[in-house]
Amino acid sequence: MPTFSTTLLDHLNKTPDKVILHLQKAGKEDVHLSYKDLIEESSRYASALSQSGIEPGEVVVIILQHGLDLILSYFGTILNGSIPSIMPFLTEKLLPEKYREDLNSLIEITKPSGIIAFDEFMPEIAHLENNSSVKQILITENISQVTTLKTNFSFSGLKRNQDDIVLLQHSSGTTGLQKGVALTHQAVFNQIESYSQAIKLTKDDIIVSWLPLYHDMGLITSFLMPALCGIPLVLMSPFEWVRAPHRIFRAISDYRGTLCWLPNFAYNFCTKKIREDDLKNVNLSSLRAVINCSEPMRYDSHKMFEERFSQYGLKESALATCYALAENVFAVTQDGIEKPVTYDVIDLEIFQKDKIAQKPADGSHPVKMVSAGKPVSDCRVRIIDDKGSNLPDRHLGEIFIQSNCMLKEYYLRKEETQKSFIDGWFKTGDLGYLADGELYISGRKKDLIIVGGKNLYPQDIESIVTEIEGVHPGRAVAFGIFNDEKGTEDVVVIAEIEKGNMSSEAQIGDEIRRRVTQSTAVALRHVLLVDEKWLIKTSSGKIARSANKEKYLQEFHQK
Repeated sequence: MPTFSTTLLDHLNKTPDKVILHLQKAGKEDVHLSYKDLIEESSRYASALSQSGIEPGEVVVIILQHGLDLILSYFGTILNGSIPSIMPFLTEKLLPEKYREDLNSLIEITKPSGIIAFDEFMPEIAHLENNSSVKQILITENISQVTTLKTNFSFSGLKRNQDDIVLLQHSSGTTGLQKGVALTHQAVFNQIESYSQAIKLTKDDIIVSWLPLYHDMGLITSFLMPALCGIPLVLMSPFEWVRAPHRIFRAISDYRGTLCWLPNFAYNFCTKKIREDDLKNVNLSSLRAVINCSEPMRYDSHKMFEERFSQYGLKESALATCYALAENVFAVTQDGIEKPVTYDVIDLEIFQKDKIAQKPADGSHPVKMVSAGKPVSDCRVRIIDDKGSNLPDRHLGEIFIQSNCMLKEYYLRKEETQKSFIDGWFKTGDLGYLADGELYISGRKKDLIIVGGKNLYPQDIESIVTEIEGVHPGRAVAFGIFNDEKGTEDVVVIAEIEKGNMSSEAQIGDEIRRRVTQSTAVALRHVLLVDEKWLIKTSSGKIARSANKEKYLQEFHQK
């Protein structure tokens, strides 16, 4: 079984001049990297890490904006035999204090030996030099002065074993830092092999992406898989894509891209935000799969997207779906490659009441569910009820999975790892049902809110809200409501305050929006301020999120 380093160097030896990466930056010429360029430039980072005493098997946290330095530092860390772990970069939308708190938590849990960052970011992390585990903070500007190893490669990464941890992904949370998903070389290669088969990957494919590399969808499908499989990748910044979403279509057209992964919100976002003038001479006919993944998938989003861009060559057959999670490296299921995506029309009332996906009767309220497809090879799926028993087809329950590409552990969190498995099956925390061998996702068991591909824990939002002056301590609740127009969820916050002073109420509402938006990078708009005792609690005294969500829907949302 190969490792990352041996595979990269194998590509270097066989096809040194093959251009593997086209890096785009607004207002600048595209940067084209061959395997020779990639290895030689990444070797600067490997050398810098080695000279700083960073050993193989030690974690290196990478805090860089999207760009060439991020790519080279990641592969340089792997070539050194160390374990890369990308952290989202601090933006103007994030509250610095909250960001610093999360960073300190990450450092405490993962105990990295090295940190790679820009010089401008040093004020945010200088205090970490005194951390017991951190040996060195490496600044990219200094690494550029390190002499490249050229062709004299003697990387420590070449001595790693297939069962060694190769990388950490971060599962979920306000900034995605709570659990480090530790993956081995073998697990990643197993996933790439099975997923390549599922999507019929060939040497003729070209992947185009704007996805952030700290998320499993971007990291695996649109970074590591192409590099390790010899598939050209066109990569742009997610921040630049948000400002100009037509750029992804322009890149697909220019490079004749064949594969692209998008979260559901991006289908709505592109449909509504891209102007006709921005698509002049764009041709999307080369796309054989646009794969919906990372948040609940919607039929209306697919239909809207296909109708909007079919005039530019987008084929309806290109619409595809996938269910994935970092703990399985990436994909669990896949649909839309060898056949059109399956849509299951069910009775919504029965589904919500009896947890059964039943065909609608006359006069009922039908809803069209989107299949995530059948499990990829060497991956198995079960639906389990609250008592731990297998459920038959069309019965809603928790999704359990088993595969040969599961995480080795939640890094340095033995108890969390053990709690996540039952008899060798991983508890995903997601709800769904099986029908004719295909998986349908209906929601999250733990009230996770997903907004535009970002995972938010309601308790994190609630803790922010209850710290605001005027809000009764512990008397706030947060949940998600799906927005059909946007194709993703809106965050709703309800907080109990002293009612009466209209001016004061407006200030509290504005402060809640400001704080939550800064701390989560998700624009909060829906804030409801209520009188004391409006919120429903459980018998143990905890805020009942599902009950309060239902109360909100009945009293306000449906009016």
